[in-house]
Amino acid sequence: MSASRLGRLWRDDSFQTVVMIFFIVSIVFGFWYGSRLFLNTQYPMLAVASGSMSLTQPDSAWSYPFAPTLHTGDLIIIEGVNPQDVYAAPYNASGRSGDILVFQLPGSDELIVHRAIENVTSDGKVIAFITEGDGNGGVPGPPANGYVPVQYVIGKVVMRIPWVGNVALFMRNSNGVIVIVVIILILIVIEFALPEVTGKKPADEKDKQVEKAPEHQVPTQHFSGRYIPAFAFSPSI
Repeated sequence: MSASRLGRLWRDDSFQTVVMIFFIVSIVFGFWYGSRLFLNTQYPMLAVASGSMSLTQPDSAWSYPFAPTLHTGDLIIIEGVNPQDVYAAPYNASGRSGDILVFQLPGSDELIVHRAIENVTSDGKVIAFITEGDGNGGVPGPPANGYVPVQYVIGKVVMRIPWVGNVALFMRNSNGVIVIVVIILILIVIEFALPEVTGKKPADEKDKQVEKAPEHQVPTQHFSGRYIPAFAFSPSI
């Protein structure tokens, strides 16, 4: 491909849109997989979908975004953890509380976020945790009795961001998917259909018209018996 064709292609609005979309998608996927590598877990970020960890019941993240502990709609950052390093203890408002774990519910693909309140050991090695939600009134689980083998632990929560997780929760339901599809369709219409309606010409067509424009005779001045272009004596600015 010649340099001139490549230049016209780059100035084309549609081509720039495709490049921008590819660039954004690359950043998103790069950030996601980079986070998985950096935080050493397959789920570095999750949205909290229930209020079982909230001490303010009924759960109301919009009214009490910074109240203990986690709320529906929070975005949580998860870090991989060695089960032997997990600190287990009930919630303590005035002291150290146990680590908040994200784990896969045994026999299911569902992910649960609860606090580790007790270690289960065998031969001096942690083999499982007893977990419970801070807002569940001291009742362990799920699963039954709150017993979670270490192989089901995804990681521990190291940060929470109020409200942001609501975006992910909204996109999970059918209404959220419809909204995203509508936004994409609107962008496509603006990019491709609107120029046809308004008569806007693509950049490559403009270049072709410039190339086919008739050449005009250069004005000249008579000087010392020779014809010299008039612009030869114009000062530069």
